Amino acid sequence: MAVKLNRTAYAYAQELVREGKVVADDRDAWSDHQPSTAQENEFIREHGFPEYARWHLGLDDDEPAESKRRYKFPYGDFSKVHRCAVLTVESRAGQYKHLTIQEACAHLHGMIEAIRGDVEPAHAS
Repeated sequence: MAVKLNRTAYAYAQELVREGKVVADDRDAWSDHQPSTAQENEFIREHGFPEYARWHLGLDDDEPAESKRRYKFPYGDFSKVHRCAVLTVESRAGQYKHLTIQEACAHLHGMIEAIRGDVEPAHAS
């Protein structure tokens, strides 16, 4: 598997954070906050794979461009960056030795922490 940093997604994530489009949720909330398969499929149907790709920090060049398998490490819910997703990606990228992705997440995490008091807190589910 040839997973590399999706630089377009990383730039987009930074832009979203700078705009305050962040949910400052708890570390372990991603399993509850991540889009479902049905939501992913609907998003792709409405917006296409290029837009779907912008929400994933990893690209697997061994997979076809028009396949969800190509896109790894989601960081948000198609409208906002989730702190919990960034933390999850940072941990998993480190676990699998995807160091550029891990470093990108560490930077995003730092950006989020710097503005954390100014962003939407997570709502109880």
